[in-house]
Amino acid sequence: MAVEVRLTTHSEEETEALAEALGLRLSAPALIALDGDLGAGKTCFVRGLARGLGVKEPISSPTYSLMAQYRGRVPFLHMDAWMEGRERAFLMDGGSELLVDAVCAVEWAAKVSDVLPAARIEVRLRAVPGAPEERLIELRSVGGDAGLDHALQELDQGG
Repeated sequence: MAVEVRLTTHSEEETEALAEALGLRLSAPALIALDGDLGAGKTCFVRGLARGLGVKEPISSPTYSLMAQYRGRVPFLHMDAWMEGRERAFLMDGGSELLVDAVCAVEWAAKVSDVLPAARIEVRLRAVPGAPEERLIELRSVGGDAGLDHALQELDQGG
């Protein structure tokens, strides 16, 4: 059963807080597939997600590196598929096995969606025209993972 949540945040802090709330509800394995235009808030969302997973280190976009790895209450991996050729090759050549014991966030995920696990939470971020700090955020569980469905249901209910 796919679960969909649509929310509007009014600041970077609210976007991070939303993502932190999601991170608190996740366990490994979980894939968070993020998409949105440049500057839409993908890395901001990942910072909050990492905080919810107990990561204490600063988070930055791994655009020019293959992947960033962090320690929290579960391992956390952060990938950026902006230059999708490297990520696609990495995932197809066995890198996807790392996802089994981790929560992984992939920015620009649509570029590599065909090599990502089917079960995931898709996050689409969009800037609101005329309101530079506001973001429309759509979260949707796909692939039939009951744990991911449950995490989004709890997030939607605020519980």
